[in-house]
Amino acid sequence: MKAVELFTGAGGLGMGVSLAGFSPLAVVERDRWACDTIRQNQSRGNPIVNGWPLYELDVRHFSYEDIDGEVDLVAGGPPCQPFSQGGRHRAFLDERDMFPETVRAIRELKPKAFIIENVKGLTRKTFAEYFNYIRLQLEFPEVVARENEEWLDHLGRLERYQTSGSKDSSTYEVVFRVLNAANYGVPQKRERIFFVGFRHDLHVEWTFPQETHSYDALLHSQWVTGEYWDYHGVAKKDRPSMEGRLRNRVEKLNVDVPSRSRWNTVRDALKGMPDPEQKTGEIFLNHKFQPGARTYPGHTGSPIDLPAKTLKAGVHGVPGGENMLVKPSGEVRYFTVRESARLQTFPDTYIFHGSWTETMRQLGNAVPLALGQRVASSVAQALLKVQEDQLKKSLAKARLS
Repeated sequence: MKAVELFTGAGGLGMGVSLAGFSPLAVVERDRWACDTIRQNQSRGNPIVNGWPLYELDVRHFSYEDIDGEVDLVAGGPPCQPFSQGGRHRAFLDERDMFPETVRAIRELKPKAFIIENVKGLTRKTFAEYFNYIRLQLEFPEVVARENEEWLDHLGRLERYQTSGSKDSSTYEVVFRVLNAANYGVPQKRERIFFVGFRHDLHVEWTFPQETHSYDALLHSQWVTGEYWDYHGVAKKDRPSMEGRLRNRVEKLNVDVPSRSRWNTVRDALKGMPDPEQKTGEIFLNHKFQPGARTYPGHTGSPIDLPAKTLKAGVHGVPGGENMLVKPSGEVRYFTVRESARLQTFPDTYIFHGSWTETMRQLGNAVPLALGQRVASSVAQALLKVQEDQLKKSLAKARLS
């Protein structure tokens, strides 16, 4: 199956899509540092990105006319700063709003499906009208805004088109959901909205993959069975005391045993890695201590025995607090680039290009590879079923003739 990957960044979603079985026809990213990261991994022979047709280009200047054959999937995460808590919250007024370019790609390529990811902030009430505008454009990409047409007027035309009941091979069935990466085994509480669309003529029935991990299962492992502490070799005398507000919840877990796997934590993610403050040599790529970490209101770091807080890029650089580890002693230090990569489920063999600030920005903008792969694999299964059904119909028709 063939894919076109937009707004690739350091490659999190793109690598997840590739691991799900899609081969990219084009990988488009404008940021030089992110492109250098991909190129450096290609030069090292990384099998996931090796052979990616990378275009270091603003997607607004990318032409889809040279892409041969049918495209099965368009995937990408348009710049999230217009909608993020760390951005300026300007939505359509922000020049970085790339949803119109995302819709253009879908309109011109007519893929069988698409996966579009963005920040949870897009679902805020203040963006409700614009959120609806984005959704309807994804459903009806052929209904293009007219020259000098205000977006609210375009929204009105889209609403009228939707209520007319007109559906054909140029329209899409779109579903969306906010996914918490921790509920899919990622050691990070990262909430992102995913739009997934299938071309109407394919008649696909699809829903988001079921969650596999839970907080209750983590609590059960920590405070009911103690298996979590045993797994990490934490002696009973060194285990933290349970907070009072958790007691009622934990007592209930003695009766109702969670059926899912437990959340993965920062301690899980960092298992087997040397302490970067101990100068033992850089055994792991990008695993270098970064001094200067401190706490301040709103930036208190990630406790080691929970999934990390959301790694952030920030519109004015990297906000330190969310990218800090809180040690069992209560002291804090910055995550190294390699530790952050593990929190984003990148493989240890994947190297990041640039300074600490620059590489942390790339990681803060990335989709966790494991989450991207999970969603893309589910989409791939649906498309393969379509192919299988079409083949069966063709064979049945051939037998009748």
